[in-house]
Amino acid sequence: MVEAWYMDESQEDQRTPHRQRPNRAVSLEQLRRLGVVYRRLDADNYETDPCLKEIRRAENYSWMDIVTIHKDKLPNYEEKIKTFYEEHLHLDDEIRYILEGSGYFDVRDKDDKWIRISMEKGDMITLPAGIYHRFTLDENNYVKAMRLFVGEPVWTAYNRPADDFPARKQYMKFLAEEAH
Repeated sequence: MVEAWYMDESQEDQRTPHRQRPNRAVSLEQLRRLGVVYRRLDADNYETDPCLKEIRRAENYSWMDIVTIHKDKLPNYEEKIKTFYEEHLHLDDEIRYILEGSGYFDVRDKDDKWIRISMEKGDMITLPAGIYHRFTLDENNYVKAMRLFVGEPVWTAYNRPADDFPARKQYMKFLAEEAH
């Protein structure tokens, strides 16, 4: 089961857990109120998994690829890791399904505080368009993930500040409605 918590303010290695002391856990319900959707799937059988097939059909995830993030597998590894960890948003949802390894997605809450979501094999996450977020490997330095898209993939990340984009404005409206 996925675990999430509020991050500390430490500037040490981004790959460490960065838990506050005492730990401030974040529930799946709190993530849902931010628009973050979490699912647990059978990563050992992703090629034939009927649950994944149904999610792809229901959500219209028509495009998929698999990426491996490891220094021996990803060209320009150091540069890519730095880019993934820059705070940004996308104009479309970001859907990632961890097939092997582990890492962290960090998302901003409604008060602009960082929440760290620990992702491992079998975890699928959907981050809504317009949410500020970032990704990093954990101390294992390896993840193999499926990337899913509705239609043709768009890889553009808009670094903060990006508050004028319609996707960000729509997301802020969603947060305001969730607060009521």
